[in-house]
Amino acid sequence: MRMKVDSDELAARAAKGDGAAFRALLEQYYDVVFRLSLRFCGTREDAEDVTQEICMGLARKIHSYRGEAKFSTWLYRVVVNHVRDHWRKQSAHDRARQIYGEVSAMQREEDSERAKELRWLYECLKEVGDELRETAVLVLAEGLNHAEAAKVLEIKESTVSWRMHELRKKLKIMAREEV
Repeated sequence: MRMKVDSDELAARAAKGDGAAFRALLEQYYDVVFRLSLRFCGTREDAEDVTQEICMGLARKIHSYRGEAKFSTWLYRVVVNHVRDHWRKQSAHDRARQIYGEVSAMQREEDSERAKELRWLYECLKEVGDELRETAVLVLAEGLNHAEAAKVLEIKESTVSWRMHELRKKLKIMAREEV
């Protein structure tokens, strides 16, 4: 019987050059990286490219894993940083296309009423800025708690709470303006 090895232990071994541990980590977290990339990028094609870039880059970055945070938190940080770099390389037009692509994908997966709500939410998220959008994706879409999101974004937990409060205020104002 084979015992499941903790991802933090695998990461520590991979950081020391254990190739089998690195492969096991990739197998364990590939879907997580892809899902998060898709949520940030909006299109399957871009998410596939970003995921592949991240996975290839992990071979170089894994040596910087020190075990000070859970591996999953460290990996979220890597993904967020890579996506930020990806966004910087794209024009505002490309970003709008990506967000529209994500909304389109969500529409196919959800019923029509839910799709309308998601479309409205994503349209609003385009207006609130990168910081609030990043925080919203991690907390609302990924289900991270404020402490986990704070670690990923390298900010204080209170800042995540404040951002979510600000997001709620802005969404209420936007909803009132549409009536």
